[in-house]
Amino acid sequence: MGVSALRTIQVGLGGWGRDWARQVVPQISSVDLVGYVEPDASSLELVTGSAPRFTSFDAAVAQVPAEAVLVTAAVAAHVDVVRQALQADKHVLVEKPFAPTVQEAQELVELAQERGRTVMVSQNYRFFPAPRAVRELVTSGELGPLHHVDLEFRRLSGHRPGHTSPHHAYAHPLLDDMSIHHFDLLRYIIGAEPEQVYCQAWNPSWSWFAGPPVAAAVMTFGDVNVSYRGSWVSHESSTPWAGEWRMAFENGDIEWTSRADQGTDGDAVTVRTGSTSRQLELPTVQWIDRWGTLNEFADALASGRTPECSGVDNIGSLALRSAAIESVSRRAAVTLS
Repeated sequence: MGVSALRTIQVGLGGWGRDWARQVVPQISSVDLVGYVEPDASSLELVTGSAPRFTSFDAAVAQVPAEAVLVTAAVAAHVDVVRQALQADKHVLVEKPFAPTVQEAQELVELAQERGRTVMVSQNYRFFPAPRAVRELVTSGELGPLHHVDLEFRRLSGHRPGHTSPHHAYAHPLLDDMSIHHFDLLRYIIGAEPEQVYCQAWNPSWSWFAGPPVAAAVMTFGDVNVSYRGSWVSHESSTPWAGEWRMAFENGDIEWTSRADQGTDGDAVTVRTGSTSRQLELPTVQWIDRWGTLNEFADALASGRTPECSGVDNIGSLALRSAAIESVSRRAAVTLS
């Protein structure tokens, strides 16, 4: 492809997809948006971009030359759209979660390998200064071995009458939709795969959610133990979206958080050793959040390398999410292979 922009077709122009089209894609110059696909004609009419519009993927592929597909459709459509794109020999960037099940994700990864194409999942929480700095701190061994992580997420979602979001109707609204971000960050930062998870989830009698919006879990990543708590119905002060982290090492501990409501403003890492503490200097990240994943996708393809959050890698995060849900159903610990 040389220095040419990555010609990309975007599939899925509901509210979130239109936000991608309006806010994200135009800012990444290495991506050339050449077509929109959305079966719902009324949603397609709301798109403000100038690229050609189609109500079918086949029509778009037949009429518009492209190397890649950006999938921002609803989760239920991910598998079918990603499969169609790969069968059309396109590279794919797909919104999280990758697929409803690990088996379906694995099948798509295998199809991509057969076709010689790349699949990347937009795990956008990785693309912030704090998690990148913390990962480097863990990897460097500066504080000695990591042995415990405490992670908490708190938000109040849709408490006002008439204010609803799609995740309110999910069978597991916290674990299905939100925890995948935290689980992916755990794997990324610890640098190991989970071995076991025991999770409980519950839905208070007064909740406006269809399924349990609160969960607590304990996990093991080799020698590292993790305590995780999350809630969509918390009246406490909200955490940033990446949650509040406390990490204990042999020679110190850190507290950090990331992805507040305003860009990188909430990213901060405090390092404590003995009686002293300091604020860790954070790296500059040119493209954060979804802009970061889209830029990473285009850059990886241009340079012929495997992107961060590849489909192969993301199966580990999806497997942890699935194991947590299985643990809730079985009321027992689940071992990951």
